[in-house]
Amino acid sequence: MSGKKRILSGMRPTGRLHLGNYHGALANWIKLQHEYDCFFFIADWHALTSNYENPEEILSYIREMMLDWLSAGLSPEKCTMFVQSHIKEHAELFLLLSMITPVPWLERNPTYKDQIVQLENKDLSTFGFLGYPVLQAADIIMYKADTVPVGVDQVPHVELTREIARRFNFLYKKEVFPEPEALLAETSKVLGLDRRKMSKSYDNCIYLADPADVVLKKVSGMVTDPQRMRKSDPGDPDICNVYDFHKIYSDEALVNEIAPACRKAEIGCVDCKKKMAENLVKAMAPIQEKRKFYESCPQKVDEIISAGETRARAVAVKTMEDVRAAINI
Repeated sequence: MSGKKRILSGMRPTGRLHLGNYHGALANWIKLQHEYDCFFFIADWHALTSNYENPEEILSYIREMMLDWLSAGLSPEKCTMFVQSHIKEHAELFLLLSMITPVPWLERNPTYKDQIVQLENKDLSTFGFLGYPVLQAADIIMYKADTVPVGVDQVPHVELTREIARRFNFLYKKEVFPEPEALLAETSKVLGLDRRKMSKSYDNCIYLADPADVVLKKVSGMVTDPQRMRKSDPGDPDICNVYDFHKIYSDEALVNEIAPACRKAEIGCVDCKKKMAENLVKAMAPIQEKRKFYESCPQKVDEIISAGETRARAVAVKTMEDVRAAINI
């Protein structure tokens, strides 16, 4: 891995991973692990910021997430995978960075404002929720990451991390931290079964761990063109969720065949779904085979987690030595 630029990214263990998670981030990670020195972590402390009342759920999802990562194609030989809370240096760096981060920097965070509105059923008037971008900054600069793969909505977080790193270096007169860059990657957007955002809270997900029969059943209930009431009615594939899935999972010949057939009412939604579902099941089969392997070898999963934490901790310990020397405490 030496000589490669370093990447840091994480996911909150708030539920099983679904196709939206896969296409929105995980598939990109799998590609990046061959090009960068990658550190990927399960962000259980971050999950506590909005789910602090149910920590037992977070614990149960940590291993599920690691199984999803491994089965999807993240390799312990190619990247470092670990659980955030197992590396206590993250908490120490978060504390020290919180001493130098102005509150207005946090209050102007657009994600903070959006989530206050979206999660109005939860009490988010906590220091942890306001300050989670500082913890996020600690996660990133702990490993002196060069880049952070993010979506457009997360770019402000990376910019705040850059500001915090810059402020630390300025205050303590040492270039301890590099300023990480946001890495925007093209991703395939996958909507849920009902054409809303794929989300566990909407109960509209196809999970990576779903067996073939479950996938087939879910696809059969997918929302198609809402204006097409009968098979004899012409459809509009451009507003059909099933066709969007075809573009990802079916070969080019079938995609080119489905669109005009739909518009001319030469194929019904049931047959269209069946063809797509067969290709989706085929694409998911290797992931599920790997998952069966890792589920049958729990000790191997434990060894992978332990090895990842050992590598991550070695970097974190060295970083904190540099931090303490800079602050002189």
